[in-house]
Amino acid sequence: MPHAPNKKQKRQDYREALKENGTTKMPKKKFYRQRAHANPFSDHRLTYPTRPEDMDWSIFYPAFVVDAQSDPIAETTEGAETTEKPIPKKLTKDVEVVDIGCGFGGLLVALSPVMPDTLLLGMEIRSQVTEFVQDRIKALRAKDSEQKQYQNIGCIRANTMKFLPNFFRKGQLSKIFICFPDPHFKQRKHKARIVSTTLNSEYAYALRPGGIVYTITDVEDLHKWMVQHFEAHPSFERVPEGEQDADACVGVMRTETEEGKKVERNKGQKFVALFRRLEDPPW
Repeated sequence: MPHAPNKKQKRQDYREALKENGTTKMPKKKFYRQRAHANPFSDHRLTYPTRPEDMDWSIFYPAFVVDAQSDPIAETTEGAETTEKPIPKKLTKDVEVVDIGCGFGGLLVALSPVMPDTLLLGMEIRSQVTEFVQDRIKALRAKDSEQKQYQNIGCIRANTMKFLPNFFRKGQLSKIFICFPDPHFKQRKHKARIVSTTLNSEYAYALRPGGIVYTITDVEDLHKWMVQHFEAHPSFERVPEGEQDADACVGVMRTETEEGKKVERNKGQKFVALFRRLEDPPW
């Protein structure tokens, strides 16, 4: 008599069935369970472009693909064989907003109707969580008979601590969200925090002047750490509280992420800080 499938097999069977049936039902989190955090220094066998121009965004934003596409480029390999290298399909607009460590996609889904003409991307290092967000987006799109809603959001599996500049050109982004990141409480683990002097320089590279980094956490020590490191960076200035509170994205960020809802249920505090990308000094 065959053994009953274990939990891992059940999760795999559920996800495969969801893809085959093309259902409009929303995916269930219990079939995409994974550890709360992943080691950003590990080799996760990630796929990433050599440069931003090589990234094919069309599979994430099919509604924004330019109709007329170029022919493949003939490429000669070391063995003198000529092969055709496919050119990534172009979009009518670029990705402008990134949610780093997007989790189960609550912020992406909530921001989609708020910014309907902007392409938003979630970047998540955990494979099963990424798959959940992708299936969630597919289900939301399938529910819309006119195929207009949620076409502007996508999610990829990526390690932003290593490969952010591989995806985005200098000054391409207008907003970066860092919501409830892993606090890495132990001092020897602080090097793994998503905000640091080095990483802030990468955010400054990808953000256009005037662009905003949004941060939120329920850990006051981490909040102070992020404020300290962004204020110490010459490319950023802190956004005044009055301007911060008037930003519609802040309200969404406070209430729509899964972690934010958990903090709300536990009656915890949320610490918010925004930082504006400054103009580069004249050379």
